[in-house]
Formats: sequence, structure tokens, C-alpha cells
Amino acid sequence: MAFFVHESSYVDDNVEIGDNTKIWFFNHIQSGARIGKDCTIGQNVNVANGVKIGDRCKIQNNVSVYEGVELEDDVFCGPSMVFTNDYMPRATIRREYLKTIVHRGASIGANATIVCGNEIGEWALIAAGAVVTKSVPPHALMAGVPAKRIGWMCECGLKLNSQLECSCGRKYELVNGIVTEKGKGVQ
Repeated sequence: MAFFVHESSYVDDNVEIGDNTKIWFFNHIQSGARIGKDCTIGQNVNVANGVKIGDRCKIQNNVSVYEGVELEDDVFCGPSMVFTNDYMPRATIRREYLKTIVHRGASIGANATIVCGNEIGEWALIAAGAVVTKSVPPHALMAGVPAKRIGWMCECGLKLNSQLECSCGRKYELVNGIVTEKGKGVQ
């Protein structure tokens, strides 16, 4: 396989790393983790036991992808954003971790927090510093504490106008609370 791991990083046994993935300084990839191809793992990142990371993901500096978190393809995790995995943590009590799924193409801004047990929909964008306390629909633009939907996002990364159109030319529609590209329908 052709991937890069900086000499300051630790990769445990029983880890899968895809071709062209780059793992930079001071990282720890724990046993059972799977990282797809063409990913970039920035500085000081921890990928916990059994975590699945899809292809073409970018995880910026100082992010811990805890057990129970799954990142689908093309996910962006901004610097120092936080995943949780225990909804009611106690140092002396071990609970089952709640699953968090970040769907294809979603982006999470710097210093945002994703409370465990929620899903982030495809192509959603979580603003820097937002605290996500409930599941996020596809294409939603979420900001604030707690995060609230303040708009809709195009697959290209631009905010949609009030007619759910993007300057890139894509047009969307809202059907039963879900935004989809016109002609593609809900999947």
C-alpha cells in the first residue's frame, strides 16, 4: 500500500489505511480503525478503536474521532472540533457509546461540538463553534449554541438562496423537510 505516516505518529496493529492517505505529526491511530483512501489526517489527531473513516476525508489538527463515530466519504472536520461518545459521562461508570454518523460531504467547522447519538446529514455544514444537540438534515446550515438551522447548503459548499438555488447553477427543492437536488429525489 502507498500511504504516508509521519515518524512522530503511532499506528497500532490491525489498522487499515487506504492508498494516498497522509497521516501527519503526533497522531495515534488505534487498533481496528479503518481510514479510506486519499484522506489527510492533520496534527495531533486521535482515531479511536474501531472507527471508520471514508475516502477523501480531511481531519484538521487537534481532533479526536472517538469510538462510536463514523465518517462517510468526503467529510471535513475543522481544527479542534469535538466529537463526544458518552452522553452522561462519569469517570467510574462505563456505558455503551452512542453512535454518531457524519454522512457524505458534510463539513464541521473549527471548535464545533457534536453531541453523540446524532447524525449529520449529507452536505450539511456545521458552523465554527456550533454545538449540535440533535440530528441534522441533509444540506442544513447549522450555527449557534445549541445549533439551529439558519439556511441550506449546496453540494458545492455555497449557501442556497431563498428559492433554494445556488450560484453554481444547482437547484434544490424541499420535500417533507428534506432538501434534495431537483430531479434526484430523496434517497
